[in-house]
Amino acid sequence: MLAQVSTIALHGIEGLPVQVEVDIALGLPAFATVGLAEGAVRESKDRVKAAINNSGYTFPNRRITVNLAPADLKKGGTSYDLPIAMGILAAQQEVVAAEEIISETALVGELSLDGQLRPIQGVLPMVAGARESGCKKIIVPAANGREAALVEGIKVYPIASLSEAVEFLSGRQEVTPLAKGEPASTSPDDLIDYSDVNGQDHVKRAMEIAACGNHNLLLAGPPGSGKTMIARRLPTILPPFSREEALQATKVHSICGLLPTGQGLLLERPFRSPHHTISDAGLIGGGNYPKPGEVSLAHHGVLFLDELPEFKKHVLEVLRQPLEDGVVTIARAATSLTFPANFMLVAAMNPCPCGHHGDHLQQCDCTPQQIKRYRQRLSGPLLDRIDMHLSVPAVPVQELQGQSQGPDSQTMRTRVLAGREYQQRRFAGQAHIHANSQMSSRMLKKFCHLRPAGQTLLERGMEQLGLSARAYNRIIKIARTIADLSQSEAIETAHLAEAIQYRRLDI
Repeated sequence: MLAQVSTIALHGIEGLPVQVEVDIALGLPAFATVGLAEGAVRESKDRVKAAINNSGYTFPNRRITVNLAPADLKKGGTSYDLPIAMGILAAQQEVVAAEEIISETALVGELSLDGQLRPIQGVLPMVAGARESGCKKIIVPAANGREAALVEGIKVYPIASLSEAVEFLSGRQEVTPLAKGEPASTSPDDLIDYSDVNGQDHVKRAMEIAACGNHNLLLAGPPGSGKTMIARRLPTILPPFSREEALQATKVHSICGLLPTGQGLLLERPFRSPHHTISDAGLIGGGNYPKPGEVSLAHHGVLFLDELPEFKKHVLEVLRQPLEDGVVTIARAATSLTFPANFMLVAAMNPCPCGHHGDHLQQCDCTPQQIKRYRQRLSGPLLDRIDMHLSVPAVPVQELQGQSQGPDSQTMRTRVLAGREYQQRRFAGQAHIHANSQMSSRMLKKFCHLRPAGQTLLERGMEQLGLSARAYNRIIKIARTIADLSQSEAIETAHLAEAIQYRRLDI
């Protein structure tokens, strides 16, 4: 007796179709799972057996072979429990359904021993993969319903148990497909606001430029100058998620099981702040079966690295590829996976080991050699990939005691949105280009014409500061963003002058 059931395997953040073939033959009782199945999949035989028996069905006392095709695709996770159980029941004629119903319906879900369906990770990319593979329906655990319903073009059926799935596929029970999910409206967190920050108006200006052009930023200054406070308020001035961006970010969080309880779609841009003891695998992703790291969890959001020189040097160096390409490629002997990593990097550091070099309020006790070694923890190529370098001086006590006179987050966000709209009109028809930081060299020549005076200023700045060709392009991109904030079509000399000062870290 042979039966086939469709399911979906996760490969990176994509869902790929898998056929679960179940053969029940005469012979000594045995249960074999083939098709490059990992431990969690092989262990499913015990969960499936208990779930079938406790749901009122009979588990066959024969030789059972489960093949997961294609056999060269690695299968992991617990989502194969339901399709394997359904394949066994279909092979025994417990599920009486037309072949086309089985073939056009994908099943995913983990079984408990009593036959209930538990929620699984990665439902959103699985449902999207099922739709792309031609399935018209998909059965998911009821707890994953809100997340699965975000995908259009496929009917999603939330099922609570194995017996309910059998009754539904046999046509004996009706289940209403979920309506397409819509994200709730959201606004930036009103508990934090740039109006809380006294002084540091030049830093707020830099944050506004970074948010408008999606530029990376390094903040350097003594302890207590407000670097972390300023960085944590960056999401309050970023543009809201588009639906496409929200779905992409939600896929990554779904795979890692980090979606908020009861929420199907991420409503706010992620802000990730890993500790400096993190490993390279934790930062960019990895493991025996690679999973996304912090850079992917920050996709379309902010990655904040506090105390940047305290991170291990080899961990920081792996940031080079995602900063340049917006993706992370993890290669293993058996597979190579690519995860998205288009994020804004905001880093903070002290100017020296004690933190007070250049501080007018406290004296630095570090020797020149100590300061040099401390700064050498950050390589030149890494710093070169950070668009804007900014000094954050200590705030005088008079400013701390006074009322903030600077702009609040809503005012800054309004200006950022106006600048982004200016960019969107410019990049109309340019696929996957949403901000100035993403412009290629060809686009720089097309959209960033410099006047003779500005060209002369830029050449002089390059010579005096000893900047690289990469820095040259980044200065032009920053100047383009400053011009956009001013609603200026042309890049003026003043825009270039302000952009150049963000490439020199004066600490």
